[in-house]
Amino acid sequence: MLLGAFGDDFTGASDLANTLARAGMRTSLTLGVPAGPAPDDDEAVVVALKSRSIDPAEAVRLSLGATAWLKANGARQILFKYCSTFDSTPSGNIGPVAEAVLAVLDAPLALVCPAFPGTGRTLYQGHLFVHDRLLSESGMERHPLTPMTDPDIRRWLQRQTPLKVGHLPHAVVRDGTSSIRSALAEAAGRGERLVVADATSNDDLIALGASLRDHAFITGASGIAMGLPANYGIAPDRATPAFAGAEGPAVILSGSCSQATRRQVDIYAQDHPHRAIDADAVMNGSLKLDALIDFIETHRNAAPMLYSSADPEAVAAAQARHGRQVLAERIEGLFAELARIAIERGFTRIIAAGGETSGAVAGTLGNAVLAIGPEIDPGVPALQLRGTKPVAIALKSGNFGAPDFFAKAVTLLAGKA
Repeated sequence: MLLGAFGDDFTGASDLANTLARAGMRTSLTLGVPAGPAPDDDEAVVVALKSRSIDPAEAVRLSLGATAWLKANGARQILFKYCSTFDSTPSGNIGPVAEAVLAVLDAPLALVCPAFPGTGRTLYQGHLFVHDRLLSESGMERHPLTPMTDPDIRRWLQRQTPLKVGHLPHAVVRDGTSSIRSALAEAAGRGERLVVADATSNDDLIALGASLRDHAFITGASGIAMGLPANYGIAPDRATPAFAGAEGPAVILSGSCSQATRRQVDIYAQDHPHRAIDADAVMNGSLKLDALIDFIETHRNAAPMLYSSADPEAVAAAQARHGRQVLAERIEGLFAELARIAIERGFTRIIAAGGETSGAVAGTLGNAVLAIGPEIDPGVPALQLRGTKPVAIALKSGNFGAPDFFAKAVTLLAGKA
């Protein structure tokens, strides 16, 4: 292993694994920290954690566990992957996790770069944009778990950690590797331990990656990994293993309430079997698991969709009635049971939308190792369970994917272009 990484949710981890694989690295994704050694033929391993929205102390514990396993398996560099919209709260986990890993690796500083221009996330003057809108005006300010109300990543991060936060401006990044390295050395001299880096293009990310060759620890969205494989002499044109896919029945489980996912749900529902999961019905017990299983069994040859995706106002009202955490746990538990039973009954293609939903679905697979297949849409790869069980899955971040994502995923997970 050359590069070891951990992501704070399952969709983000699969996004990072996709980026590394497309850059030419032989990459695997593990669901949680494996009990045994890393696969012998992998140059990069990404450990998927479910630590984004949990208590910071528990997030630190899980992240340090992943770091220890990666280092024990030979990783020369550690990357902490979080969302390109920096999903957290002022008392959230990104700062504490970065602080703890910096300490155990005895690293002087770590870059902080959530930019991912391929999906419209850019960072300029320390402020995060989603396409042409500041993060705080992009809809993320209404996120049910991690509302992002301040686009200044320096200021947001400083609320989470006592470490000194610095800034690498775009003018320096644009000047290239030599300037970036000099600026980071100066930042270390000023005692800055976390340095927020501007990036508005893939060229910026590649320049940043080339500047981080000797850094023990890096943090960011998947875009920051674009330039890292070249530091090990790896090029994107290397041959990649063929993706077999799985030809059995498919099911879509969507829990994301993002605008992008709700649009995808509406489009897929126009000509595919679908059923909404009502939050009140889940909480009062009137919606039974058996009824949902019967629905997907009835439509098993038509790739049915079950979804709890709803507009932010409806979600907020349901949270007010039942409690945010309690409602989230019940919905996630329901999706986990649906995925587990679907796989038991021969469904071999599982598509999950939303970070929490994807974490719940992937959690039913245990500490599995997944091979990285072709990209469905930017940031979302097809994944294949390693071993004898023919299961292919897609774990989609709520904000990712084209309007026709679900139909494309159903086809591509079957191994068809």
